[in-house]
Amino acid sequence: MLTADTSGSSLLKIAIGGLVSGILTPLTPLLVDKLTGAPGMFRLALVAAPFAVLVFFVVRRCSANPVWAALVAAVVTMIAFVAAVNAAVFIDGQAKGAVSVMRNILAGLSGGLVGSAVMALGIAFLPAGPRKAAAWWPMLMTGAVFGPLLALDSALGLDQTSVLYPVWQAAVALRLSLILQTKSA
Repeated sequence: MLTADTSGSSLLKIAIGGLVSGILTPLTPLLVDKLTGAPGMFRLALVAAPFAVLVFFVVRRCSANPVWAALVAAVVTMIAFVAAVNAAVFIDGQAKGAVSVMRNILAGLSGGLVGSAVMALGIAFLPAGPRKAAAWWPMLMTGAVFGPLLALDSALGLDQTSVLYPVWQAAVALRLSLILQTKSA
């Protein structure tokens, strides 16, 4: 069993992992679109695979969770991605008539909040997950506040190369690691 790693180099590795997964995630649909027989929501969940792999390693490294729990956290991350995308699409649809930038910001806020909330809810039920809601607020706020970065990527026409999405994934992964390390300490 791995023990919590609170060193600065560990946090740097997680941040770099977040940046790498954030670069790979927008490119993943190019591969996933080749799976023509798979259902749409399953294909959408597969887009989150790079971030799910990072979450697996964060949960495994920064908490006393067993391997099966880290796998569950990765699956929860993929489910959270689907929920976040659906929330963002819903909010974008509800804001019809608003300026495109405002719709993108609102969609980013809601998607970031819903995605991080689903992750927090799922990971909180793992054996070594914090049970108190207050422990998860930093990750929820980070997810919501950094969510509009996707809107900025979209406004700049960077949907496929996504310069700012890696920042969101790195920030959420760092928050997750700090929450899990606090629980383990």
